[in-house]
Amino acid sequence: MSTATLTPPSSGGRTAAVQEMARLQRELFELERAFISSATTLVPRVGEPDLKYLVCQHVWESAGHARFLRERGRELTGFGKTDSVRPAIWRVFAEAITPSDPDTLLAGFYRVLKPHVLASYRHYLEATHHLADWPSRKLVEEFIGDEERHAEEMEPHLNESVDTHAWCEHLSSAIATLHADGTADLTWQHEAAPYTHPATCNRGPYPLCSSVFSKNPDETPIVRDWLEDPTTDARVIRVMIYIWLMMELDAVDYLATVFVETLEAPFDLHHDLARHLWDESRHSQFGYRQLPKLGFDLMTIEHSLDLYNILVQMPPAERYALMTMEFEAGSFATKATIMDRIRELNDFEADTLLAFDRNDEQNHVRYGHQWLPEIMKLCGHEESVEDFVKSAQTNFAKMAEIHGNKTPHSLSPEQRLTGAKILAAVTRGSGSA
Repeated sequence: MSTATLTPPSSGGRTAAVQEMARLQRELFELERAFISSATTLVPRVGEPDLKYLVCQHVWESAGHARFLRERGRELTGFGKTDSVRPAIWRVFAEAITPSDPDTLLAGFYRVLKPHVLASYRHYLEATHHLADWPSRKLVEEFIGDEERHAEEMEPHLNESVDTHAWCEHLSSAIATLHADGTADLTWQHEAAPYTHPATCNRGPYPLCSSVFSKNPDETPIVRDWLEDPTTDARVIRVMIYIWLMMELDAVDYLATVFVETLEAPFDLHHDLARHLWDESRHSQFGYRQLPKLGFDLMTIEHSLDLYNILVQMPPAERYALMTMEFEAGSFATKATIMDRIRELNDFEADTLLAFDRNDEQNHVRYGHQWLPEIMKLCGHEESVEDFVKSAQTNFAKMAEIHGNKTPHSLSPEQRLTGAKILAAVTRGSGSA
């Protein structure tokens, strides 16, 4: 499908050819920006961790595309100075996020929207001059490869048994409104039923609980006191930190909710937010991939839902403040102790994963210092950051009383992995790597 969605300038003068390419690049930038802000709503709604990870990866790569398109576009006359997405483009993506069914959502994004983005990139190559616009072509050629790979990576996750034809036809009609052949009388579903975050996040077939942390080794897999107890077997701590890392899926689900609520944010904020989201996704994979290698069945490890269930009830600025300025900043001391204990095992892979986790989270706290004031401003907060964080902490405690500890254990004590079982497994040599 052509990207010629805007009326070309009637007279571009001497730089008419440049302006036309800048116009097309601008639309590519806005399509990628809109994808970032909308595809992130899929994350808490799809269930399989592998699928969440994949969406986060695609969002981060799209953020890279948008960044380089903007950088190149600013070198061309007519690209524009703002980062905003035109309402005509955004409403197409706002429409795409209205279904509640995950299979329908994925089909709309990966059968309709992403193919449109790919077709738009291909059209750019057809429309521009191979030598005059060489810098842009090199970017677009690379991004086409990414888009083709995205389609291949998502294909196994698209459920062919679900009839999504009508919805995909509807989205195709929505995209057509960007062109002269668009349907003027299209009924926009998001206008009657705007998107809202799910009250709880989807974890597919995995067992659930409120929290994986407690002081009771017969209740949860992570025993808080054991993490910093010098007498705890380092092999036990390794299993527990991998479970902690896997449960950073909590952060993936609730951080993903911030994008659509901050549509007017500077692109650079969303770029760093996308990197933050992808980092948390990678951290969760550290545990998700390593635990089976150590002999632990992932279906015996319950997924904690409290943080999402509580934070989704709070404003986006408070959500982001707590994540960066409390949860992550407050974890450094405990994780430093854990890293020192893991070094006793001479496990290079574990050392490496924990080192990158720490490095990334230091960056995330820096993001918080940089971007929290901007999100506060977007949300109408004028108090100091310090006062705002304190207020967010107070509100979190109130919301925890109302919305926390509401998810019962899916598994009985006999079925689920606990701290006591981890210790027993390590002692008898199972799960000891």
